[in-house]
Amino acid sequence: MEIFKPYGFDKIFFFTTLILIAVGLLMVFSSSGILASEKYHQSFYFFIHQLIGVACGLFMILIIVSIRKSFYQNPLFIYGLLLITFLLLAFCLFMPAIGNTNRWIQLSGLRFQPSELAKLSLIFFFSFYLDRKQDKLTNFRTLIFPLSVLFVFLLLIIKEPDYGTAFLILIICSIILFISRVKLKHFLILGAISSALFTFYLFQADYRMARILAFLSPAKDPQGSGFQIIQSKLAVGSGGLLGVSLGESTQKLYFLPCAHTDYIYAIVGEEFGLFGALAILFLFLILFWRGLIISFNAPTLFSQLTAAGLTLAIFFQAMLNISVVLGLSPPTGVPLPLISFGRSSMICTLSSLGILLHISQRKGDIRRKK
Repeated sequence: MEIFKPYGFDKIFFFTTLILIAVGLLMVFSSSGILASEKYHQSFYFFIHQLIGVACGLFMILIIVSIRKSFYQNPLFIYGLLLITFLLLAFCLFMPAIGNTNRWIQLSGLRFQPSELAKLSLIFFFSFYLDRKQDKLTNFRTLIFPLSVLFVFLLLIIKEPDYGTAFLILIICSIILFISRVKLKHFLILGAISSALFTFYLFQADYRMARILAFLSPAKDPQGSGFQIIQSKLAVGSGGLLGVSLGESTQKLYFLPCAHTDYIYAIVGEEFGLFGALAILFLFLILFWRGLIISFNAPTLFSQLTAAGLTLAIFFQAMLNISVVLGLSPPTGVPLPLISFGRSSMICTLSSLGILLHISQRKGDIRRKK
């Protein structure tokens, strides 16, 4: 039995999300205003597009939390979303390349990145499948179908290419399997296959190896492969404790590539200093903490797995992006959730948070009576 409390969602989780959105909008304008003015003759270009993504995402949250039924638990929704995501990922490979990549669907001037949707669809699918098959997970044959689906998606995303997102999805799905108490020997098989896949494609592209070598020793090629890492560290370091103040960053003046997307956290560190950078990290830790509480209090195994998967997807992506900015990990091209510019990322992230808020509205009688 479940009790649905309309708009009784986790308020701390929701208001933390709003704060991160507000900070993100502020930083997108600060980091992209000059670029937008020179490229599009409109300093608010990126800010307006980001605001559109925020508006769409908040509208999605409003719709999701107002629906009484757990629509995301319906098999037709889960498998339909999985099929649509697969078709979009496959279609991406035939779209015109942007920056030597095929990551976007482009229609009538609009662009959408299906790999962002892949995180959602795979979390729903794995949670649903493992919930239905929880009594048969000791048999590896039960895992053949979901793992086959996973590797097809990983292959399509790597071929875009989007190596970082593929790796992130693998980690998230592996954790969902771990929470479902899949046997260790099955993880060894998954690890062996995934290691072979990622190692093979790692050596298929010279720039991936160059990124790793630059991460290990960026000073060897300061004007080439090590440029982003060096400039990112300079941005963070120049901020000191309190920063140079909002809008006064110098690294965003074409010194730091992707200042409003992948490396926006470096601009946060430069303009708001160590305290500002730690404040952003603290907000993501709050989301992580409240997300795990939502998962723990969820009334069904499916809800628990879904909440845990969505929480970990957002938190791990944030930590991966921050680690790249600080030079603790090779560049991956993964944006900072709710902060970096990107409408696809914003809409999908806010939809994920909407699902988490919906789950937090549902209470189980059995769990409360214990």
